[in-house]
Amino acid sequence: MRMAINGAGVAGPALAYWLLRSGHEPVLIERAPEFRTGGYMIDFWGVGYDIAERMGILPEVKRLGYSVGEVRLVGDQGERVGGFSASVFDRMTKGRFTSLPRGDLAATIFRTIEDKVETIFDDSIASIDERDGAVNVSFERGKPRDFDLVIGADGLHSTVRELVFGPEDRVEKALGYWVAAFQVAGYRPRNELVYVSYSTPGRQIARFSQRDDRTMFMFVFADALVSGGDPHDAERRKAVLRDIFGGSGWESDRILDLMDGVDDIYFDRVSQIRMDSWSKGRVALIGDAAACASLLAGEGTGLALAEAYVLAGELNRAGGDYREAFRRHEERLRPFILGKQLSAEKFASSFAPNTALSLWLRNQATKLMRLPLVADLLIGRSLRDDLELPDYGM
Repeated sequence: MRMAINGAGVAGPALAYWLLRSGHEPVLIERAPEFRTGGYMIDFWGVGYDIAERMGILPEVKRLGYSVGEVRLVGDQGERVGGFSASVFDRMTKGRFTSLPRGDLAATIFRTIEDKVETIFDDSIASIDERDGAVNVSFERGKPRDFDLVIGADGLHSTVRELVFGPEDRVEKALGYWVAAFQVAGYRPRNELVYVSYSTPGRQIARFSQRDDRTMFMFVFADALVSGGDPHDAERRKAVLRDIFGGSGWESDRILDLMDGVDDIYFDRVSQIRMDSWSKGRVALIGDAAACASLLAGEGTGLALAEAYVLAGELNRAGGDYREAFRRHEERLRPFILGKQLSAEKFASSFAPNTALSLWLRNQATKLMRLPLVADLLIGRSLRDDLELPDYGM
């Protein structure tokens, strides 16, 4: 079957990889003018790690990844107020854990198919019309084309979902926080393989030193601190961050001053997507478009890889019966992903506790993470992936 896949992040290229192996003809469509590497850091373990191994890309993922040694929580003067050794993640995943820039993982997946799959950059689907046993797709720039199926792998703010299933606000569940991130070169100090985080009530600012003398900065802040709605342009985003974090202590003002030379700032609401169904007719959704667990869940890329693998596998098993494949795909994954969403919903407030007391309690709890029972209580459920992946013979 010929399939249009809108979105060339993680889920889209992964789905194309598995579809190729079962004889289908995927076409990737990506709004960005070119493939982008780098981006914010993700933790990678569980089902995603397992699927990367099946794809043969695990050695490259590990090469690009970082073995974080410590999560360090600091106070106004940089003094340690909490934190823990990141070896707890290795222990709880039996060493199958790494951290890497999201774009680097996406690029690694894309390289497995880039000379085998038609990829349309700098364009996006504009309309979807299912008729006469096919789906007619029009594009913002290119000519209309017919496909057997259309897959929306285009993220939290999915165009395909909006066109076929309706407005985003019907399925979005906001978790009460926003997140922002950017990178710069040459920042000092560098604490190699240490995630350094500073919090005040309702706010967190953190940094992590990367290769090539680059540093990633990440901000998490409560919804109540953002006034005037979603800041869409870069200058408004910078103004919001300065308003919320300016003068708050630690290295905050130095970090905010760096934004003057930054054009690309990631900025979005921390949200989940909760849908009654992931498919409608010949159109299906995967990854964040279907069931975003939120950026703070830490496992969105792993879930995207699982959804891509299972959807391709069920299409292969169903022998072209896409309705049955869509049903089985959702039946197999929905309970697992819902569990991840519920866990992420409970965990979100730990990034930026809203009161001084809850912040102090969070910091004290992290000091006890060296104790296996405490670590299991605090993060055990998040790190356990109780999903058995079928062998689809692809």
